Amino acid sequence: MANTKNKTINILFTAVEADPLIKVGGLGDVAYALPHALRLLPPDQTGGYQLDARLVLPCHAAIREKCKELNPIADFKVPLQDGIVSARAAMTEINGLPVYLISGPLIPMDSPVYSNDHHLDGIKFTFFSLACLELARQLNWRPDILHGNDWHTAIALYTLNERKQTDPFYQRTSSVITIHNLPFMGSGTEEELSMFGVKPSGDNRLPEWARFLPLPMALSAADYIIAVSPSYANELLTPEFGCGLENFLYQRKDRLLGIVNGIDMNIWNPATDSSIPVRYSINNLAQRQQNKAHLLSEVGLEPDLNTPLLIMIGRMDHQKGVDLAIDALKQISDLNWKAILLGKGDPQLEKATQQLETEMPNKVRAATRFDMPLARKMYAGGDMILMPSRYEPCGLAQMIAMRYGCVPIARSTGGLRDTILDIKTNPAQGTGFLFDAISSTELADTIRQAIEAYSNPETWLAIQKRCMAQDFSWHRSAIQYAQIYRKLYEK
Repeated sequence: MANTKNKTINILFTAVEADPLIKVGGLGDVAYALPHALRLLPPDQTGGYQLDARLVLPCHAAIREKCKELNPIADFKVPLQDGIVSARAAMTEINGLPVYLISGPLIPMDSPVYSNDHHLDGIKFTFFSLACLELARQLNWRPDILHGNDWHTAIALYTLNERKQTDPFYQRTSSVITIHNLPFMGSGTEEELSMFGVKPSGDNRLPEWARFLPLPMALSAADYIIAVSPSYANELLTPEFGCGLENFLYQRKDRLLGIVNGIDMNIWNPATDSSIPVRYSINNLAQRQQNKAHLLSEVGLEPDLNTPLLIMIGRMDHQKGVDLAIDALKQISDLNWKAILLGKGDPQLEKATQQLETEMPNKVRAATRFDMPLARKMYAGGDMILMPSRYEPCGLAQMIAMRYGCVPIARSTGGLRDTILDIKTNPAQGTGFLFDAISSTELADTIRQAIEAYSNPETWLAIQKRCMAQDFSWHRSAIQYAQIYRKLYEK
């Protein structure tokens, strides 16, 4: 093996949201936490390499408002089919992670991170992707790895693959793309790609319809494809989850693998969380009940601490199985329980949760909004979290809930299957309750089983402690990513 002493692997990590600068969904957690964790890995855990990971983001309006002082570092041009467009880069730092912010006339200052306008998003994200490639050249910082996330940064990987053939600067740059949610491929952006002179993929393994969609184009070009859990990687090879790309992905299965996302174990820590009424740890779980009492009082439910409290936190979406949860709760209305449902999204699902509260005013509260302070109190005060997702590439809520001693009830799919050990099949080591079918009846039966387990305090305490003892840190996931980078670097 080559001598790796003092060797550095340069990793340009591209994304369109990253906490704490801007966060819309789960990608926002990943895009900061993973490159930050990579930089912290010691060489003895990376085969002797230092990992110089750097993040690049569009300079959204919300970021400008948050970062009053940005350090301009480059002005450059991005080619169009019939001309050029100007771009500018500034730099900031988050806990030692260098972050580049790209702005220009094609990243409108009055638009959200994501919109429902395919034309607007197509122009913005194609411009951003091509600007990422040009930025590295401007900085004379040659990335060994270009790491993209979802369709928004896919064109950077696709264009890299073409430029490598003739451009010495990128000749040794390998690429990795992470799939966070395959159905979102960048549909409706074909004209915008043509505007930048991006030609469709010539990969005959791709279905014809996919050859001018950003994400499939990148999946064809990338050296490695990472799904955000091993089970999701396997599911992508099936017609149910492959979105028409299952045959193509099967042909690339030697370069497809799954790595579970992590959570920041310092941010999500009930022993230090200042946003919950009473802090606690695995060693003094009895204090957790005070958080339950506070939470029930806050939402206007009777603070009966012996009654199991079910929570559901997340986007009100068909994918998340919100409709299944509503139907299941109706089916177990004869049991003694309370529930708080928090989330925003599909207006019909929001209305259905509010109707459930109307029908069961002594049992249910529906908070149809984004409310992180309330979410934290729910993690710290709820007994069980419902996650009946139709599909779930990874999922973070179940990991956060377990960290706080809130036991998951989830469908056995994707990352839920990979992070929750089913109590029904493994009573001595289980950390949650899984069910298989997309069925409100099966969910209702599983909730009944969880409530029965809850009725035995000794059994329930043991389950909670097993949940809280799980290691969902980014350190473990970062080591797996580092192995892929090293393999590509040494290729």
